[in-house]
Amino acid sequence: MFGPAVTTYVVIPILIIIARIFDVSIGTLRLIFLSKGVKLAPLLGFIESLIWLLAIGQILSNMTNWVNYVAFAAGFALGNYFGLVIENRLAIGKVILRIITTAEGAMLLDALRETKFGVTSMDAEGKFGDVKIIFMVLSRKDLDDVISLVKQHNPKAFYSIEDLRYVHDSMIPGPRSTGRMGNILAFKWLSKRK
Repeated sequence: MFGPAVTTYVVIPILIIIARIFDVSIGTLRLIFLSKGVKLAPLLGFIESLIWLLAIGQILSNMTNWVNYVAFAAGFALGNYFGLVIENRLAIGKVILRIITTAEGAMLLDALRETKFGVTSMDAEGKFGDVKIIFMVLSRKDLDDVISLVKQHNPKAFYSIEDLRYVHDSMIPGPRSTGRMGNILAFKWLSKRK
């Protein structure tokens, strides 16, 4: 179908790029799952290493072809990019959102409470005077909606976001969900912790 030159300089490098995209994307997800305690991480590690072996095998069998080296590196870079895109779309896990507001803190607080999310607030003193600190624990998939609400009610509010590994959420009201991870796991036991 293809001549030897096309196979050597086009087909094999494209296959290496595709293999690297898959293996690095899977590796990115594996690390994220591992940090969150999801039991799917070892299976992803197996698949990742198998794909990597296939890609490196092609390079070792054609060590004089510099195009394969470029393809290997390009696949690695693209795999990192796609892994991050996939992880952002899945929005796995919970985060803590800290909001510090100096103006109209009560209006923002009321708006956040109307969403049925759990909200904890306290009065504090900042560099320029009295502030209100608001804490929320929520699913990453709900984060954009809450940040939009913050920007709508208090665009000058300072906020920070931190990933959480584990939350005992019996006291967290609001739109609770298993997140988008439920869409990719075939068995619920894979996401449970000991």
